[in-house]
Amino acid sequence: MDNIVEVKNLKKYFTIGGGGFRKKYTIKAVDNISFNIKKKEILGLVGESGCGKTTCGKIILRIIDPSSGSIFFDGHNISSISQKEMAKFRKQMMIIYQDPFGSLDPRMKIGSTIAEPMEVHHIFSKKEKDQKENKIIELMEKVGLTSDQINRYPHEFSGGQRQRIGIARALATNPKFIVADEPVSALDVSIQAQIINLLKNLQKEFDLTLLFITHDLSVIKHISDRVAVMYTGQIVEMAPRNELFKNPIHPYTKTLLASIPIPNPDKKRKIKPLKGEVPSLINLPDGCRFHPRCLNCKKGCSVIEPKLFEVKKDHFVACNKFMC
Repeated sequence: MDNIVEVKNLKKYFTIGGGGFRKKYTIKAVDNISFNIKKKEILGLVGESGCGKTTCGKIILRIIDPSSGSIFFDGHNISSISQKEMAKFRKQMMIIYQDPFGSLDPRMKIGSTIAEPMEVHHIFSKKEKDQKENKIIELMEKVGLTSDQINRYPHEFSGGQRQRIGIARALATNPKFIVADEPVSALDVSIQAQIINLLKNLQKEFDLTLLFITHDLSVIKHISDRVAVMYTGQIVEMAPRNELFKNPIHPYTKTLLASIPIPNPDKKRKIKPLKGEVPSLINLPDGCRFHPRCLNCKKGCSVIEPKLFEVKKDHFVACNKFMC
């Protein structure tokens, strides 16, 4: 299966401070990551808040420019091309935002909101007004809305309905690839299930490829084909979904999976909670970034920075235990 997205040695550093007597600091939001996403695949990107998941998604879409590294989309290197050159790829790459309240313009009717990407990318000419309206209604119905809602404003909809509008907007240009940035985290649990099932159905119907970003492992288990686990700007484990949940290898992944709530309060957890806290991206530890919190830390872990290593077919882990 061909890759639609391929990322090589991608980095994004932010500089803060400076001026006067203030010291400059470098934030390593995304630090030397490489992965691919196959056509018609859903890759789940999971990790704690602040680990660089959203930044990674925005870099792939070139909403944010990378500091270094390569991004290939459908065989084209889009890493350093101008925004003018990016325009021809924009309609093939869309995003569903996390916040269904803040991502919609409160002054625009939802019909205009869904139509906006079509107008920006000239999907329909001025003479094709009827075709454009039919397309808007078709998309609304695909996501579970009705045609009589086309002239309503965002404040007239619930959170789940607003996210459906956001999904319809993302589908407006018939994209090949969508970044879904925590699209259900702001919704009630019952609504989350509806939106996840909707995305799965739409992915199959439109042959979409998704990068699904979340911190919720139960969501990842339900929707993804493969899973990449991020920690402080780096990918520490990547494997097919079932393989990762059945045979996690990295200590961080094991702890994440152990943190999933257990319905039975009498059942004891097999893995102890992590010690310490996530290190600051301004002052990262030497060697393995996870070593100050790792229960299996060895001498070399504080010196040697591990690289992703294929320990078995399609199962990659960044741990010094497998680099010796």
